[in-house]
Amino acid sequence: MAGGSYSHFGGRKSSDFCSKITVVTFLGISCIGIWMLISSFSIPLQNSEISSTNILGQYSGSSGDFPVNAKREEDETFQVEKQFRRGRSLEEIADENRLDSYQNEEREGESSNLRNEEENPENSESSSSGDESQSGDESSNRESDEVDSREKDSTSSSGESDTGGEDSNPDASETTVETEKAKKGETENEVFPAADQSEILKEATTQNGPWSTQAAESEKENESQGSSSSMDDKKGDKWKLCKTDAGPDYIPCLDNVQAIRKLPHTSHYEHRERHCPIEASTCLVPLPSGYKQPIGWPRSRDQIWYSNVPHGKLAQVKGHQNWVKVTGEYLTFPGGGTQFKQGALHYIDFLQKTLPQISWGKQTRVILDVGCGVASFGGYLFERDVLAMSLAPKDEHEAQVQFALERGIPAISAVMGTKRLPFPGKVFDAVHCARCRVPWHIEGGKLLLELNRVLRPGGHFIWSATPVYRKDEENVGIWEAMSELTKSMCWELLEINEDKLNEVGVAIFRKPTSNDCYQSRTQNDPPMCEEADDPDAAWNITLQACLHKAPADASVRGARWPEKWPLRSEKLPYWLRSSQVGVYGKAAPEDFAADYDHWKHVVSKSYLNDLGINWSSIRNVMDMKAIYGGFAAALKDLKVWVMNVVPIDSPDTLPIIYDRGLFGIYHDWCESFSTYPRSYDLLHADHLFSDIKKRCNIESVFAEVDRILRPEGKLIVRDNAETILEIENMARSIKWKVKMSYSKDGEGLLFVQKSFWRPKQEQIIKSAIA
Repeated sequence: MAGGSYSHFGGRKSSDFCSKITVVTFLGISCIGIWMLISSFSIPLQNSEISSTNILGQYSGSSGDFPVNAKREEDETFQVEKQFRRGRSLEEIADENRLDSYQNEEREGESSNLRNEEENPENSESSSSGDESQSGDESSNRESDEVDSREKDSTSSSGESDTGGEDSNPDASETTVETEKAKKGETENEVFPAADQSEILKEATTQNGPWSTQAAESEKENESQGSSSSMDDKKGDKWKLCKTDAGPDYIPCLDNVQAIRKLPHTSHYEHRERHCPIEASTCLVPLPSGYKQPIGWPRSRDQIWYSNVPHGKLAQVKGHQNWVKVTGEYLTFPGGGTQFKQGALHYIDFLQKTLPQISWGKQTRVILDVGCGVASFGGYLFERDVLAMSLAPKDEHEAQVQFALERGIPAISAVMGTKRLPFPGKVFDAVHCARCRVPWHIEGGKLLLELNRVLRPGGHFIWSATPVYRKDEENVGIWEAMSELTKSMCWELLEINEDKLNEVGVAIFRKPTSNDCYQSRTQNDPPMCEEADDPDAAWNITLQACLHKAPADASVRGARWPEKWPLRSEKLPYWLRSSQVGVYGKAAPEDFAADYDHWKHVVSKSYLNDLGINWSSIRNVMDMKAIYGGFAAALKDLKVWVMNVVPIDSPDTLPIIYDRGLFGIYHDWCESFSTYPRSYDLLHADHLFSDIKKRCNIESVFAEVDRILRPEGKLIVRDNAETILEIENMARSIKWKVKMSYSKDGEGLLFVQKSFWRPKQEQIIKSAIA
């Protein structure tokens, strides 16, 4: 009885308990369902027009791949970057912070991370493997990986997008407001142009107009010289760390050891010229051990971190000439040079007094400095509103161009050897050589004739070298040979003067503006170039020892001097006529004006304010696909300089850029750029990648972008929506931060920031190992 009564009571209790469990379970499931429904509407999609799965799949196995909508930056990342920007190395940050805070956060977020791993095991696996890195110091690598890992875990578990959170970092703030307004159709910020300017953004509507491409010009010139070239577009592997003899200073087309070994001779500096690997690699260049955020301009002109460019040889060799000195943890630059030991500013003013018509910053705006050393001459010319394209080879003067770029001074690695310089004809207002070690007078003056090609008619050659003022037999012989050569080239010797403070001398020559002297020569030596020889063809063209005629038609480029600076930056070049069709399909003058208006609008309404860029930290800028130079012209009032790159398969508008008082260079983006790693603070690519991927491996192009951009450097991409998504996913795969990703009507804008993460696995580059 007792047992039966207990059994009856127990059964009733069990029934009530089950009912309660059912109700609680039902309520719990309902709450979860409501929460999921609300959450699904709270995450704004960055790109509703394109599915990300197809392109993302290409990189889903790469380390550091983030969920598509994970865009919020975390405070922990900012704290490390804040210290990094103050000039502290990653090793120093790691020593202080260690792993304590990270381990606490890891424990707190463990359950949410497990849930994410169950939902997407593939991404979880790639994340864990991708948090490994390699550089000279292990603690530095752990810290950078932990920062990126924390950012990823936090954004994944929170389920919020970038635009939904606040960023405490003013330099890296998200463009929430701009994106929101763009989605609402508001145009005051103008992420994209209004309808009447849409053809300027949409590159598909462009045409060459009256301009040939550099590829076509150079191909035609090469055919006439009987030369040819080939290219291999094979795909690269997934991201790895480049293992080369050059290490953190690797320049693929200048460090091709295997190709250089096969050269039949090097008497004309062939070993300093470009020799690109047949297959462009997709590996990432390592950072120097102890790398710090570069010192900002103008302080950088005078000192940089030794750890960023750890080369002391030049200080030992040239320290007595005030090139560079090692001062504790800094490399300092007293502002001197071989010909101006007492300082570049005195020397610059000495040249002005010698020839007042040089008129720095007004009449003379864009110059070429050959054999620039550490580019102090170009660095101090900024005080006179002059842009100097500083040029020097990668040679025994260890890292001289790298010093220049780290200082915030424009420079490229190049040599006057057997090929034309990558510039159009008749563009530089002056060419400067201060003990530049170039034998101008030999072999019929072939190298000096190359300067004649790029020098504007009426432009000046400023030669400060020992043959000008020393009277020993060797120097006197060189001066006599130079005098004879320049006279036969119809150059007029304007002035010879002595700088008593520096105990040097200078000779200044002027290129003729007409053909009268050429026609009156008794001997055709140097000979005049053939009519078919295009002086603007410059990409991979063999030097010719000949003179190009001066323009005979007053309406042709080079017949008149451009407007004085700064008016020339805005005024239409006189030789652009309404009968010519511009790149965007309008009459050339209208096209030029529309392009400038477009970029002034985009820069002022979007780039300067709404992208969250701290422009005081930006100095070295590159426009990877410049058209008329409108982007650079729109930035002219900032303390930045812009390297305008005209791709060889784009309309050849580089002469227009020079006539505006800006400068630039031809380049083929299927190959590496002639600069050191970590050279630029900001890269701008307007419809470049969609063009490039038609003929190049886009992964290798992106690896090149990573190579030349500094850690924490910015990349702004404007392109079609499909390409934007592809670049975004590549950026995520190497742990770059996506600051903004937006698309509308098939066009997109991407703003990303490079991190200091490096992969651990190495890729041996056989061509770069002796």
